[in-house]
Amino acid sequence: MDIKKIVAEMTLEEKAGLCSGADFWHTKAVERLGVEAITMSDGPHGLRRQEEEGDHLGMGGSVPAVCFPAGCATAASFDETLIYKLGEELGKECRAEGVNVILGPAVNVKRSPLCGRNFEYYSEDPYLASRMAAGYIKGVQSHGVGTSLKHFLANNQEHRRMSSSSEMDERTLREIYLAAFEEAVKEAKPWTVMCSYNRINGTYAAQNRKFLTDVLRGEWEFDGFVVSDWGAVNDRPADLEAGLDLEMPSSFGHNDARIVEAVKTGRLSEEVLDQAVERILRIVERSRQGKKTAPYDKEAAHALARKIAGECMVLLKNEGVLPLSRETKAAFIGEFAENPRYQGGGSSHINSFKTESAWELADKTHVTYAQGYRVKEDGTDEALLKEAVDAAKKADVAVVFAGLPDSYESEGYDRTHMRLPENQNALISAVCEANPNTVVVLHNGSPVEMPWVDRVKGILEAYLGGQAVGGAVLDILYGDVNPSGHLAETFPVKLEDNPSYLYYQGEGDRVEYREGIFVGYRYYDKKKMEVLFPFGHGLSYTEFALSDLKVSAERIRDTDILEVSVDVKNIGSRPGKAVVQLYTAPPKEGIIRPVRELKGFAKTELAPGERKTLHFALSKRAFSYYDAETGEFRAPSGRYGIEAGFSSRDILQSCMVELEEDRPPGTRIGMDSIFLDILKKPEAMPYVKEIVAKMDVEGAGSGESMGEGTKEMLESVLGYMPLHALVSFSGGKVGFADIEEFIRKLNESGIF
Repeated sequence: MDIKKIVAEMTLEEKAGLCSGADFWHTKAVERLGVEAITMSDGPHGLRRQEEEGDHLGMGGSVPAVCFPAGCATAASFDETLIYKLGEELGKECRAEGVNVILGPAVNVKRSPLCGRNFEYYSEDPYLASRMAAGYIKGVQSHGVGTSLKHFLANNQEHRRMSSSSEMDERTLREIYLAAFEEAVKEAKPWTVMCSYNRINGTYAAQNRKFLTDVLRGEWEFDGFVVSDWGAVNDRPADLEAGLDLEMPSSFGHNDARIVEAVKTGRLSEEVLDQAVERILRIVERSRQGKKTAPYDKEAAHALARKIAGECMVLLKNEGVLPLSRETKAAFIGEFAENPRYQGGGSSHINSFKTESAWELADKTHVTYAQGYRVKEDGTDEALLKEAVDAAKKADVAVVFAGLPDSYESEGYDRTHMRLPENQNALISAVCEANPNTVVVLHNGSPVEMPWVDRVKGILEAYLGGQAVGGAVLDILYGDVNPSGHLAETFPVKLEDNPSYLYYQGEGDRVEYREGIFVGYRYYDKKKMEVLFPFGHGLSYTEFALSDLKVSAERIRDTDILEVSVDVKNIGSRPGKAVVQLYTAPPKEGIIRPVRELKGFAKTELAPGERKTLHFALSKRAFSYYDAETGEFRAPSGRYGIEAGFSSRDILQSCMVELEEDRPPGTRIGMDSIFLDILKKPEAMPYVKEIVAKMDVEGAGSGESMGEGTKEMLESVLGYMPLHALVSFSGGKVGFADIEEFIRKLNESGIF
């Protein structure tokens, strides 16, 4: 396809028309020029292909498909290879159904457990989210099917999502919210990026040139097209000018007419329109390789969905009760044992071609079932409760299947609390009374409070595990699969502990991100706050040990790549998969930063007694913070910790590295500079001694007229004092000429 030639031959009306959908799921074709339509479909954890009239919100029917575990679960795998395989499978299904672009993955940072769409998102950590997204994108696109990385940018709540403005400083944007997208765009190169509904610092995402053009295309070199979230357009010509290429769904010609008028009146340059058309045509050309293929093997995909779910589930607690023996008399209690909740609501809701529950697949000779509660009711049914208690008393182990109903979390609205339904909490408490060997299996898309946490023997976080979740739960409970999931988010003790608690949802349409960079574990670890389960936590039926952490150099420049290795060994009796997490810990002094930040992870399978050496490479970015004044990521000189462990609170190996900043930003000493900042550079000490000698600080501190700490107090005052104040403080012994000479020497020394 000669794109330039086609654009030159298109009429103004055809160009404008190509920049909006033909309907809910298709772009427009230009048949006379051989331009075909692109078919899009919702994801991200399954294909929601609507054959007839579309609606985008999940109310209309869709073709039967395979529902894989949701993002909340797959991120807990800490396994990019596994996510790649999931993406591959989605790519195959898309080709079988004639879909050119699947709308996913969703990488928005989990700012609060209340976000109604957290079940689709990966993590509170932008590095982990971006790595998972990169694996997904590469997998899907390996089959000639495009992805749409979403929702760009700062779409962290459902409340007023179409009008609210996410207000935050540049450092927070760069280190947290942009970072979740950055590496996925740079490395995996998604065909499209979907802009969000909300505003960022007052400007709608759809017409925010800074992010759609300057950052996305300028800094990150994105070469696909930007598509609106469905209906996320405001002023269509302004959106185009900002970098929003494709409006979805159709605006039935209304916005096309606005584009034409804007070009004719000179409000919009036709070159801008041509550029958007070229971007769309490039993806049309790429999509030609993704033509419809042979029928898709849904049964094989279902088996993969079960395997993936087993890799994602997190064993939160186990006091020797798991795994269960096949001969164990078990009571499966709770409606979710028979009808599991395995996906969220809204535009990602999949019409699963089959589902499996734990009770359906259980060995009925050793397992009984009691409903325990009704999912669609919060109140306790005493008859169901009694039946559950009786079943628990007769069993060796009681397994309660609990979680959040569909009505608790969905696209379109946020949760109002972190609690399970009251009837489920009451059920768990009653079962604990009846049977000390109680295990809770959770089906939920985001953290819940657990008032019974100390009373149960085991907790398995199954998340929203896809249509094969029932079999995957049994695989874990009975030890056929050794659990290897680790939390991609912190579980706080209570909602009020969350750093965004006071300001989440905001006032009207203004949402202030006052917690800044301290999202999730960055906040909890800095505060040394008790949490229910920390970021990265996950247990196994075997045990692992870390040893021999090594770095390629003890002193590096920020331009160097630091090679890190650590040994992990299976010291237990079962084969299993270890998830080793690598964190960097910045210097405590200077810039306010988190205690540690995730900068690498690896998942590896080990037989009993087996040892492997894992390798990581850390660049400057792994040590950096974003300096808003200089507009760049900086790694200030200092001593940094390199830490390896199994969670942010389980650091088992560490060492220190001295880093030297290659080109620190120039600092000019002036009359307002203070001694404390000057003395951070040891090379400045001779100059400081010279001017301090004129002041007779020792003599001034020889008495105790201001208390026993007079000398120390004076030295402290001097440290915080601006240079211009030395004239008065020295009693006239130091004049302005002396200070100016001192400043001149420092600035000419090259020290700063």
